[in-house]
Amino acid sequence: MKLSERAQQLTPSSTLAITAKAKELRQQGHDVIGLGAGEPDFNTPEHILKAAEEAMRAGHTKYTASGGIPELKKAIADKFRQDNGLRYEPDQIVVTVGAKHALYNLFQAMLDPGDEVIIPAPYWVSYIEQVKLAGGVPVIVEGTEEQRFKITPGQLRAAITDRTRAFLINSPSNPTGMVYTAEELRALGEVCLEHDVAIISDEIYQHLIYGEEKHVSIASLGPDFYRNTIVINGVSKTYSMTGWRIGYAAGDARIIKAMTGLASHSTSNPTSIAQYAAIAALTGTQEPVDTMRAAFKERRDFVVKRLSEIPGFRILPPQGAFYAFVNVRAATDASPFENVDAWVKALLDEEKVAVVPGSGFGSPDHIRISYATSMEQLEKALDRIQRFVEKYQ
Repeated sequence: MKLSERAQQLTPSSTLAITAKAKELRQQGHDVIGLGAGEPDFNTPEHILKAAEEAMRAGHTKYTASGGIPELKKAIADKFRQDNGLRYEPDQIVVTVGAKHALYNLFQAMLDPGDEVIIPAPYWVSYIEQVKLAGGVPVIVEGTEEQRFKITPGQLRAAITDRTRAFLINSPSNPTGMVYTAEELRALGEVCLEHDVAIISDEIYQHLIYGEEKHVSIASLGPDFYRNTIVINGVSKTYSMTGWRIGYAAGDARIIKAMTGLASHSTSNPTSIAQYAAIAALTGTQEPVDTMRAAFKERRDFVVKRLSEIPGFRILPPQGAFYAFVNVRAATDASPFENVDAWVKALLDEEKVAVVPGSGFGSPDHIRISYATSMEQLEKALDRIQRFVEKYQ
């Protein structure tokens, strides 16, 4: 059978590829430590599990509205009002099968062939592929280490053409963990407003910020920003609900209506039971979130300290999310491996530690390490990584 050009142009997810390889080695009996997956190692909190069971017992196992049940939309609206100072009506909110699905449908609803989306690098791997699947053109703007992996208004302005339809920003960032300040967001947003470029704000790691930095939604910076922004979020990272697949988008009612229509012809609706679980996540106790965040901060501090001690490694301490984005170019150059991708493969083969090469994030000198795993596993993994680096000094 013939594959479509659309399917043939896809680049497989480097994150999923390395995770699959690690699982394969583990099934063969190897002691593999996976630092690639972007999901918390905690189970979903008990009160959320209980809400899902109660929903099943109550018979909430049927089709729902394509854009989500009213009760969940209300919980999401309340969340936006309380956390972000944003007010959305039900027709401005769509519930999706994970935040990834929200982004996918958004690009399908917004883009025509040849339309451009400006994406800062380093970027999450799926942004690029999703834009291309919608017929769009990803325009990459590099945020260097010297800029703390952030882009400037000047860079954004220089990238805008008459085909630019949107600017995508992710704060806190996957893979770097960097957080844009309100002033930085305002400066970037003003460029978008000046050129009538829509803003897509991926805020999935909103509640995973450490230290004094605060999350700011660019949509909250004023009425014009609000009207020009589509906010993407979900329950996966904050509540350790990656497998439940509940995300959401909020913004212009016309865009939300189009996204809902797309869902009606693809997924029909998000899983009914998961929607009721998400209500419990958003409206119930937030104590488990505080517990998880404290654990992630402890792990982050440990990982940053250990990585900084490894010869040839350079790291900016992440402000949010649960990833360390490490420049390993000096260590790679000192080894017999031709590039970071080959170095990562050898690390998995020899030391059975899985990390993700930065090439998939648009930054080939780096690796991404997820610290969303136990301290015991992190200690073992970093011992192995240090041994691997010192072996080839």
